[in-house]
Amino acid sequence: MPAEKSQTLDRGLYVLELLASTPEGLTVTEIAATLSMGRTVVYRLVVTLEGHGLVRRSADGRARLGLAVLSLAHQAQPLLREISGPLIRALADATSATAYVGVVDGSDLLTIAGAEPAGADVHVAYQIGARTPLERGAAGRAILAARTTGGRALEPPWVVSTGDAPSFGFGVAAVIPGVSGLEAVVGVIALVEPHEQTLGPQVAQTAQEISRVLLE
Repeated sequence: MPAEKSQTLDRGLYVLELLASTPEGLTVTEIAATLSMGRTVVYRLVVTLEGHGLVRRSADGRARLGLAVLSLAHQAQPLLREISGPLIRALADATSATAYVGVVDGSDLLTIAGAEPAGADVHVAYQIGARTPLERGAAGRAILAARTTGGRALEPPWVVSTGDAPSFGFGVAAVIPGVSGLEAVVGVIALVEPHEQTLGPQVAQTAQEISRVLLE
């Protein structure tokens, strides 16, 4: 027997997902048309979500995500850190490079988890809590590239940077795919130029595995 679910909550989540993919905002009429819902139903959902700070409406009547969404996103970081920890530890050891997970925070990438390779004589030190502009390094560029694809996967699914990653190392990064509302990446930083066709698939596979565990 299928599990029972709340139709109202389901519809509210659809509204939030739609607004997350439409940063310019939508009117109640546009939301109703896109989701094939009644305008009155959508209006009540928007007003309710607005009351919780999850949606905000501007003077022109367009609804956008509210600041309370950021608070929820920050609360999800410990879960992502816990899930990704063993996986990026394995990635660091397999590649002999420093591995990390970062999430978008405003115009920066915020590092929330990291692992240094065991047994490596020399490696890049990468501090948890470090911030890097999205325009700099493989991780931020992977995020920016993913935003232009309309939800399609990058081909190849990793991005490489040379000499401008944090600590001026060489970077390879891949977006964690398929998790609605999450902009996050897995990356590695090395002091020597990596072999892209070897390292890229390893990073992309770790990103896929983190996504799989999150969606279980």
